[in-house]
Amino acid sequence: MKRVGILVVAYNAASTLAAVLDRIPRDFVGRIEQVLVADDHSQDSTYLVGVGYQRTVSDLPLTVVRHSRNLGYGGNQKAGYRWAIEHGLDVVVLLHGDGQYAPELLPAMIEPLDLDKCDAVLGSRMMEPGAARRGGMPLYKYAGNRILSTVQNAVVGTHLSEWHSGYRAYRVDALRDIPFESNSDGFDFDTQIILQLHEAGKRIDEVPISTYYGDEVCYVNGIGYAFDVTRAVLRYRAQKMGFGSDDLAFASGEYERKLDPGTSHGRLLSWLEARRPSRVLDLGCADGALGEQLRVHGHEVTGVDLEEHPGAAARLDRFVQADLETGIPAEVGDGYDVVLAADVLEHVRSPGALLADAAARLAPGGSVATSVPNFAHWYPRLRVALGRFDYDRRGILDRGHLRFFTRRSFERLVRAQHLTVRRREAVGLPFEVVERGASTPGRRRRRPLERVEQALVALWPTLFAYQFLYELAPEPE
Repeated sequence: MKRVGILVVAYNAASTLAAVLDRIPRDFVGRIEQVLVADDHSQDSTYLVGVGYQRTVSDLPLTVVRHSRNLGYGGNQKAGYRWAIEHGLDVVVLLHGDGQYAPELLPAMIEPLDLDKCDAVLGSRMMEPGAARRGGMPLYKYAGNRILSTVQNAVVGTHLSEWHSGYRAYRVDALRDIPFESNSDGFDFDTQIILQLHEAGKRIDEVPISTYYGDEVCYVNGIGYAFDVTRAVLRYRAQKMGFGSDDLAFASGEYERKLDPGTSHGRLLSWLEARRPSRVLDLGCADGALGEQLRVHGHEVTGVDLEEHPGAAARLDRFVQADLETGIPAEVGDGYDVVLAADVLEHVRSPGALLADAAARLAPGGSVATSVPNFAHWYPRLRVALGRFDYDRRGILDRGHLRFFTRRSFERLVRAQHLTVRRREAVGLPFEVVERGASTPGRRRRRPLERVEQALVALWPTLFAYQFLYELAPEPE
């Protein structure tokens, strides 16, 4: 049997706390390892009510604490989940001390966890049609709940009936796997922890719960709450795209495959598909996905990377592990028809030296194909103008980038290595990343945006080009 803990978050709940504890089913008490009443520095006698209950009711394994300062709704949960982890519990249920959620449903809340069907259970007032309104949920709250949940599902790629219930049960191991400590201390904590569970690939289940609205005091500012939770899901989607930090999209790989026809790798692939089968040296080959596609078209591909990613060697004809900071390793040889440096030059301290080394590996008539990010794109310009320059998880401001290029500065670097530009192409924002993590991707929905982006790139490439692609060749002797 799983060790179950109940976290009762309480703030100014002196008039309701004892009744909430009384309503915990007595035939379920044997399943409960511990109950923690966490008084968030209430202005009334909530703590004293809890202590009095602890002394007079002996069948409930109750612990009552009072925080020395108000931690906020999210901060109170953080303290409670740390308590659950430290005490080695298997399951922790979040219960509110104001009586808004029915303790009688505790067995139903943990049943999916007992059966190992999921990692988190959300109580939903929206699963049964009409139940929320019959339970007294005001119309404006009902409408706001449905609208916000619909928006959140669309942005994140989930199918939850409700995001905004505070009745929840979590597998403690799942909490240990996510950075919930970085979340807000406010009411948007509940949205952020759903985002983190989704990002970590945890299974989320829902069970129907009753709706109750009494005379409890609501401390939620509805407009501010709606703004905060919407901002959280948009920030999550931005992080999936590579913009911003990674407190919500923490489990996404820093370098995900991008072989969509409109991306830099997709365009480079189309360049090489048109060539006769040839020898290709893929610098910074990562997991070998691009090289694998080249091999489908008859190319012989040798890949080089700092580490051997899972499956890379199997996708290539040959893999060589080496640090490109020290140059291309001698063992790869020379005589290549194409040296491919896709999103590589910005990661080394001396991109000019690596370009020259790549050119030296070419067979007569060969070329270097490369892609570089455009630091003059509107996004970095805006960040700098606002005084908010910082590195992102991916993209132009990737935290792994050591060098930044504009079109002019890169072409100056090319000329310094005695190379000429055979072909140049500009690509816009990779809109396929908008759907990373979404459950229902579809290119048709993003086509209008792509068309607008293509027009802007053609009109003003130095401002709207996300990346520049080049085919380079040695200058004639």
